[in-house]
Amino acid sequence: MPGTLCDHSWIGASYGIPTLNSVLKLTILICYGSAASLLAISRGKRATGSHSTALIGVMSGVLGLLMHTYLLYAASLGEVGLQLSFGNTISLVGSLIALVALIGSARTEFTGLAALLLPFAALSALTTGLGEGRSIAHLGWPMQAHIVLSVVAYSLLTIAALLAGLIAIQDKRLRTRHPFGLLRLLPPLESMEGLLFTTIGAGFGLLSLAIFSGLIFVDNMFAQHLVHKTVLSLIAWLIFGVLLFGRTKFGWRGRKAIRWTLGGFAVLALAYFGSRLVLEFVLNRHWG
Repeated sequence: MPGTLCDHSWIGASYGIPTLNSVLKLTILICYGSAASLLAISRGKRATGSHSTALIGVMSGVLGLLMHTYLLYAASLGEVGLQLSFGNTISLVGSLIALVALIGSARTEFTGLAALLLPFAALSALTTGLGEGRSIAHLGWPMQAHIVLSVVAYSLLTIAALLAGLIAIQDKRLRTRHPFGLLRLLPPLESMEGLLFTTIGAGFGLLSLAIFSGLIFVDNMFAQHLVHKTVLSLIAWLIFGVLLFGRTKFGWRGRKAIRWTLGGFAVLALAYFGSRLVLEFVLNRHWG
């Protein structure tokens, strides 16, 4: 109860002292922000010190990711088991974006891109603990695997959408011959498009597995409020499938690829985050 040694939540409420979660979130923002800044500086430097600057940036990013993971773990692990609320899911997607960005920064070509992706991970950390979720601990391993596949697929396709947005700006600036400072950090347009379709391909494969497993293992979609999510996910799956087919068969790229990527992501975001937002915050219901 309030006032005991085990419960410290009353301290911040009574005296305005920041809670541990608030301190962690602020520290995560600082770490991710420092990492993005140092990686951007290292990308723009031509001196030999650029490697050491990048290394310090990566270390700062890794520290931020470790704290982000701990914060997410503490917020998701309730008394009845693992809970993935609306905010925790966004935070989890952001942590995976940070992980991919830091791994990609191992290649000098993608150091600047990592610097532009890390701020999105930083913002996602702020949503940790937002909303209420039901425990998934009681679910069997097939459903838990379905949830993990879904989250990883959404994360990869979120990265693809971010890449498509950057490519759109990069392409426009190149056409108008007005280079933009931050975009100078990005790899060449051809490398960006190659990375885009690699990410879409991986995300599409995992999304296929997630949809297939969901259709098999979900017992009653109507009772669990999953019909809209499933239909919209299938539409998004078709959009990404057509895009990959067009890329392979007709060599789609540029603006056409950007439109299809952003369109597919918009439907996918509506399927998961949109429907969940309405359920949790408007209708006060949950999936499952």
